[in-house]
Amino acid sequence: MRYAKYAACMISCLVLITIFSSFSNRDSNIINGFVRDAVTQQPIEAASVSIEGSRTSTLTLKDGSFRIEIASTKAVLRISSTGFTTQSITVLASGRVLNINLQPIRNVKQQPSSNRLEEVAVADNGRARQQPSVALQGSVAGIAVRNNTGRNKKYFTTEHNTEEYDGITENRFHDVLQSPLSTFSIDVDAASYSNVRRFLNHGQLPPAGAVRTEELINYFNYDYPQPKGEVPFSINAEYGPCPWNPEHQLLSIGLQGKTIPVDNLPASNLVFLIDVSGSMMSEEKLPLVKSSMKLLTDQLREQDKVAIVVYAGSAGQVLGSTSGADKRKIKDAIDALEAGGSTAGGAGIKLAYKIARESFMLEGNNRVILCTDGDFNVGVSSNAAMEKLVEEERGDGIFLTVLGYGMGNYKDSRMQILADKGNGNHAYIDGMSEAKKVLVNEFGGTLFTIAKDVKLQVEFNPVNVRAYRLIGYENRLLNKEDFNNDKKDAGDMGSGHTVTALYEIIPAGVHNKFTDSVDALKYQPKQKATTGASNEMLTVKVRYKSPRGNKSMLTDMVVRKHNSRRDLSANWKFSAAVACWGMLLNNSGFIQQADHAKVLELAQQATGADPEGYRAEFIRLVKKSQALSAGRNKDAAAEILTRE
Repeated sequence: MRYAKYAACMISCLVLITIFSSFSNRDSNIINGFVRDAVTQQPIEAASVSIEGSRTSTLTLKDGSFRIEIASTKAVLRISSTGFTTQSITVLASGRVLNINLQPIRNVKQQPSSNRLEEVAVADNGRARQQPSVALQGSVAGIAVRNNTGRNKKYFTTEHNTEEYDGITENRFHDVLQSPLSTFSIDVDAASYSNVRRFLNHGQLPPAGAVRTEELINYFNYDYPQPKGEVPFSINAEYGPCPWNPEHQLLSIGLQGKTIPVDNLPASNLVFLIDVSGSMMSEEKLPLVKSSMKLLTDQLREQDKVAIVVYAGSAGQVLGSTSGADKRKIKDAIDALEAGGSTAGGAGIKLAYKIARESFMLEGNNRVILCTDGDFNVGVSSNAAMEKLVEEERGDGIFLTVLGYGMGNYKDSRMQILADKGNGNHAYIDGMSEAKKVLVNEFGGTLFTIAKDVKLQVEFNPVNVRAYRLIGYENRLLNKEDFNNDKKDAGDMGSGHTVTALYEIIPAGVHNKFTDSVDALKYQPKQKATTGASNEMLTVKVRYKSPRGNKSMLTDMVVRKHNSRRDLSANWKFSAAVACWGMLLNNSGFIQQADHAKVLELAQQATGADPEGYRAEFIRLVKKSQALSAGRNKDAAAEILTRE
């Protein structure tokens, strides 16, 4: 009996030692580290840290830190982030902290490299198959350097920049007596901001057409109150002296969409429509798309469904509708994608909508998520043809989210058309940090619509307002008759979204060069302002439809005149700073007394808590554009950041 008790005791001790050893070994195989920019020593958020030869990976946090478990001390870590060279290191010992510095691409002398270019074609059974590969010699920042052929198929990219942007004709001042109504469709897109950031981070000012001021403003969230009652958004208005002309007023109109907790959101029927053509080869395109879609996959619930459609020379389905609970299956399908071939974007869109209809959820969120650089060149491909195609497909209650990637051949104008005509939204993903913002932090707003065809109309009172100018929204302007026309398409608003619009107002009685130069009308009596409603500045009216409705509803608010100089909110100051910056980037004809110093002064007063660091980043970008605008080169701009 004594020996039996002794043996039992020994067995218990061995079990405890084994358990302790397993935990100890597990802890000893944990690698901690930090990833930083080698030039500025700033932390790199959302850099990918993976173990070569395995599916284990993680993303760095805001401070650049990461924690990853390895199977052995001979593991090779691969660290990558868009805009930086990828680095691989062999872990020789565990338990120590790794400090990893990634070189920005702009500071690395590019060497010719040989990449494999694979075309994804789709067989009759709908399963992807690989076509013969062709060598493509070297590419820098998405611009390849040589043409190649193979099996009578030609693959090429150009040596020059072929990015496409629609021109912008800046809104002018309107005399209230002649044009008292201002009407436009809301816009919750923010693609222009991240695209502008991409240009600045590569040491150059953005081209004409790339800067849409309303998208710069709406990149940021503002602290507006949640709506009360049945209307799915609140209306907020505030005005004060215009920062770039104190004789004028600057009016801010903000809508705050109702925030629906993720757990209460309706089930989703999603189709990932992924461009796998040859133009998507570079690191900031398909590899970033794959990482982005895996981030989104992590947000899905069991009741959500995902199918995957790809297109290159043709289009096909590579994953049938799959529960969000089966994340490994979805991620395996994403990991298997390779790039190559021409771009049949129209065929891909048609197939994606067809599959979305087959899995349609009556009470759910039905949406196609398109990931592309927009460089369509096979079949339906012109802007006009794509517009017609999307308009035909959108009528079944299926919304469209357009995520843009890449540089060198990015078709911004086409992405705008697809999002606008597809009852959707448009974001430009320039790195994993932006993917996290759009697909994780703003998950509900990006994917779940609370109001569609949202139109805003402002009626100005000539007693108090001489003239007005809407800042931005040039491609969203509507005729005054469109406001009450329910057949006229307009913008959509997602859960928790904010929408901000700014008007520069010339008060009644203030002389100005913008409207005083117009001759008096000859064939009609001179109009005069009435004295009615003398304490009102303007009335804001908003029309909207429910996500599945066809008849619009109306809500409004009156903005009254105030004489006292009120304290202006952080919302007003920061949106004014962004608007002012947009005018400087666009070399606006209405700059007046605006300059970068004014932008920085306003922004620094309104940074607030800034938990994600977006407003602090804005200040850094303003300093970069200030350096570049002064004629300095990209190294001077980088030096500004280094000194911070």
